[in-house]
Amino acid sequence: MTISYADPTSSRSPAELEDLDRRHLIHPLLTGDRTDRCVIVRGKGSTVWDARGNELLDMTGAGNWLAQVGHGRTELGQVMAEQVGRLEYFTSFGEFSNDQSIQLAERVASLAPENLNRVLFTSGGSEGVDMAIKAARLFHSRRGEPDRTWIISRQMGYHGSTYGGGSATGFDFVHHGVGPTLPHVRKVSPPFPFHPEMYGGKQITDFLVAELEQVVEEIGPGRIAAMIGEPVMGGGGVVEPPPDYWPRVREVLSRHGILLIADEVVTGYGRTGTWFASPGRGMAPDVVVTAKGITSGYAPLGAVLMSDEVGAAIAGGEGFQHGFTYFGHPVSCAVALANLDLIEKENLLARSSTIGGWLRRGLAAAADLPVVGEVRVTGATVGIELVADRATRQPMPPPVAFGVVAELHRAHGVIARPYGPVLVMAPPFVLEEAEAARASAATVEVLSRLGEDGQLRS
Repeated sequence: MTISYADPTSSRSPAELEDLDRRHLIHPLLTGDRTDRCVIVRGKGSTVWDARGNELLDMTGAGNWLAQVGHGRTELGQVMAEQVGRLEYFTSFGEFSNDQSIQLAERVASLAPENLNRVLFTSGGSEGVDMAIKAARLFHSRRGEPDRTWIISRQMGYHGSTYGGGSATGFDFVHHGVGPTLPHVRKVSPPFPFHPEMYGGKQITDFLVAELEQVVEEIGPGRIAAMIGEPVMGGGGVVEPPPDYWPRVREVLSRHGILLIADEVVTGYGRTGTWFASPGRGMAPDVVVTAKGITSGYAPLGAVLMSDEVGAAIAGGEGFQHGFTYFGHPVSCAVALANLDLIEKENLLARSSTIGGWLRRGLAAAADLPVVGEVRVTGATVGIELVADRATRQPMPPPVAFGVVAELHRAHGVIARPYGPVLVMAPPFVLEEAEAARASAATVEVLSRLGEDGQLRS
């Protein structure tokens, strides 16, 4: 599908841009044998256009689970320009601050789970996880327990790619060739209802709580600072835990004085239909890490929210000797305030759930295909797990999902993402019903041509 469109911002041809990209840019998650490029030059709503004039339906939230308010919101560009004209940047270290970061901290705290009133800003989610890990350790040290340095995370959990966040991430490929990772990190099993074979015939939460108790005993409860986890595992394939999982995990942690860090980088700001996903799942976190949807991607920003107790401990005494140059960047904070206003004014939290309903109905036919093990929908987020054998739930090799995504792009102009054996969608919250139907029909069509051997039929 094409439109007549020339990029007015560049004098380079599409071929030149693609060649320059190959020569100069290093892309995350791109293997060295890949030479294809898709250069995005414009966006509006849930649609983007590449440099060759191809119109593409963005079912990924700009490729990274965000774009809550959609592409091309000129009102956010106006806010950015006005703020640059007033104050483009000044440090927030020491006693300095700026009006936009103060107002945003107040706004985020008003939306957050109860008692999370203290805020530290970052440039993104990975930085936020690093900050949360350091804050948890410092909290205990300031309270006279300096031996509490261990962090518990989970296999299949994704917490970023920096040194700390990457160490907590439960995917081995993140660690290949860059070790050793951060010490004192222990990973436990994830809650994954689609794969009950992981739990030896036991009830899932019973198994996981017993495992957690054992790990706490092995390390020593007086040596553990915090556990980190996503309310819904995004990178793991849009996996929602059993309803009793987080309340029971929270009870174990509270009993041993261990903090709980909720990684809401993906789920925060409406992705699952509410401002935050952790309260409704019984997490009662002490720290919440957010980013992505706070600005809908219009400017880099993250926010780490802390309880009054944690915030007071790390801000007191010698203070928190940790920060980033762009902490509380006034332009990013101004954009975030305007973005949150749009989400609220346009009722996009409810729209997120509505989009989930459209996709659930549209993808119902996919659930009956022999290569589909499960279709998971949570808010405006979808995970379709591909299997080589439905009876054994044996997953397809990861390249298969990549091939499906490539075919959706090529044949239907629909952009999705592969996560291992899972096809993931996380569209903007302005997605229209007809667009949801188009994406669903395209997905069913491509998956209907996928054989159990992982090959796509023409």
